[in-house]
Amino acid sequence: MKTHSITTLTVNPSLDKSTHFSGLIPEKKIRCEIPRYDAGGGGINVSKAISKLGGNSLCVFTSGGSTGELLEELVANEGIESFVLKTKNWTRENFIAFENTTKAQYRFGFPGNEFSDEEKDSILSTISELKTSYLVISGSLNEGLEPNFYQKIIEIAKKSNTKVIVDTSGEALEKVVETGVYLIKPNIGELAKLIGVEHLELPEVEQAAKDLIAKGSAEIVVVSLGADGAILVTKDETHLVKAPKVEKKSTVGAGDSMVGGMVWALSQNKSLKEVIQLGVCCGTAATMNEGTQLFKREDVERLFMEMQS
Repeated sequence: MKTHSITTLTVNPSLDKSTHFSGLIPEKKIRCEIPRYDAGGGGINVSKAISKLGGNSLCVFTSGGSTGELLEELVANEGIESFVLKTKNWTRENFIAFENTTKAQYRFGFPGNEFSDEEKDSILSTISELKTSYLVISGSLNEGLEPNFYQKIIEIAKKSNTKVIVDTSGEALEKVVETGVYLIKPNIGELAKLIGVEHLELPEVEQAAKDLIAKGSAEIVVVSLGADGAILVTKDETHLVKAPKVEKKSTVGAGDSMVGGMVWALSQNKSLKEVIQLGVCCGTAATMNEGTQLFKREDVERLFMEMQS
């Protein structure tokens, strides 16, 4: 396998279907507009974001059935290099619906189907063959996958000195911080759980992140603060970046866009301040578009320039 600066891994991708409708009434047939299909899943979205910024990555993902075939086609149409791990069970679908009158967004996520033992081993063996500087592990785990599955992947990747970036949640994230990675991106609620408290206020976030860093859980902790932006913390640096004010149309893919912006900036040897600034700009720009199409590069560049002024 040839060398890549950035590789993304999506073990639980999705075929994202989005549409518009008017009026949500129980027991009544809801007439929807022609749906839009997008390739979804954390790592796939990260690769899409990197591509939109003019970068390149290897996008590794699982794929099964007819939904998987369409997913592969959509990824290829983005001009993204991919490595597909075939599965017997079909790739899941997600459904996003926008109500035209209220502008409300309804997001329906379905679990991914189980993998066989051979399919699990195929994922792990693929990781062992990677030659990459950054490995981005993003998204949820499939039904039946043990919470330490990402932990196994990280242990393999670290043997080749790969810098591992993880964006997940729940038990999977708890196992990740036991092993230690280069960067994690919890939200403020997830950070609270990681340090064993019920709630964190913004002034407490920096110290909570530093506590994780001191334990060897991560070298960089980026905490997403929603509409308030994000904070990047290392042993020696802290950068709080406010989110630009924009008209929001959809939050789908905003977090993945943020990760894509950050890992691309890291691969370009940008300063950590620029890394978090670009990440916040990508995440914010993604909210300016409907559906799951992520951001427009020109929006990111404009927001970034405004942030410098």
